[in-house]
Amino acid sequence: MRKGRIFFIIALILILGLAAVGIFYFRSMQPASSESAAEVQPTQVVDMVGVVVVTQQTPRGYLLNETVLGVIEIPRSMYIEGYFTDLAQVVGRQARVDLEANMLLTSSMVVDSPDQLSATGSLAALSIPRGMVAISIPINRLTSVSYAPQPGDHVNVIAALLMVDLDTDYQTKTPNRNAAVLGAGPGVVVGAETATDLSVDANTDISKVTAQSIGAGPTSLIGRTEIDPLLEQTLYAVPSEEQRPRLVSQTLLQDAIVLGVGDFPLASQEEAAPTPTPEVPPVEGEEQTGELTSEYPQAELATPEPKLPDLITLVVNPQDAVTLNYLVYAGAQLTLALRPSGDDTRVQTEATTLDFLLKQYNIPVPVKLPYGAEPRVDDLMPPKLVNDAAPTPQP
Repeated sequence: MRKGRIFFIIALILILGLAAVGIFYFRSMQPASSESAAEVQPTQVVDMVGVVVVTQQTPRGYLLNETVLGVIEIPRSMYIEGYFTDLAQVVGRQARVDLEANMLLTSSMVVDSPDQLSATGSLAALSIPRGMVAISIPINRLTSVSYAPQPGDHVNVIAALLMVDLDTDYQTKTPNRNAAVLGAGPGVVVGAETATDLSVDANTDISKVTAQSIGAGPTSLIGRTEIDPLLEQTLYAVPSEEQRPRLVSQTLLQDAIVLGVGDFPLASQEEAAPTPTPEVPPVEGEEQTGELTSEYPQAELATPEPKLPDLITLVVNPQDAVTLNYLVYAGAQLTLALRPSGDDTRVQTEATTLDFLLKQYNIPVPVKLPYGAEPRVDDLMPPKLVNDAAPTPQP
């Protein structure tokens, strides 16, 4: 009897142990709850501040009121000293410059009275973004897209340079003048002013040739010895002309903003006085009725022709401004390319040289032929068209 009870107790203990093992196994197989496994990240609270904005385009001098103003919230980290945080600070004041929609208002954009519209500073400086500068470069009709760019447009700036080889020591364009060549030997005279004829052949001792004998004067050039392939004679070749510069063209700046075209008006510039109407001399014995007689027709006032701009002002970063300044004084040719409205993409371009042009566009170098076109053409000149000459107005 006692043995049966002990067996029953042992069996019960085994059953409970197996049950506990099974429960532990099934719980370990189930995926852990995401809430319990993942640490709860505290929600970051962004400190916001309300600032005053213009809700629609507003011209310069406009009296600001609640219909064109609004308040939006921005992170306090983006808040800049000078922003308005209350509509009451702006209502009743005037816009100092033309304001675009959704523009954040600052204290420099509004004035209290019309007398302060241009009291301090320039209006152009208010249109330059922070961290940028404005610089002017020369333009003409060809380099400015026929004067198409206007303030607010975006343009690319293309630079063209002429490159030459220089002597690294003297920084003179090679080949140098007034120099002795063909090997320096005893008795070489540098900078001789006179020259004598010299026939250089295979029997000539090059080490004894002096600068005087080869004509090293103010108009002489460095040359080199060559062997004529036909006559097999040693010749002294002198360049027939000055070194030809090598042209290279490349996009310098992309997406520069046009701030102004031509000269900005001076603050102290007075309005041009209207041209007075010419007076008609009175006719003796004729009553003056206020109307001009046919004998003295009214003189037509000449309309002044508009002055074409020769400068354009671009908004660029400070480093690009220094680059433009260098290129202007280095004699580079700067050309503008007008960008589409709203297009801010950047395209990587390759510098164009004669070698790039021939390879990229598959342009062959003309072969030397035993015949040619007549008349001889040495320079590319545009053809003269009939409409190029303006017709003479008939009286």
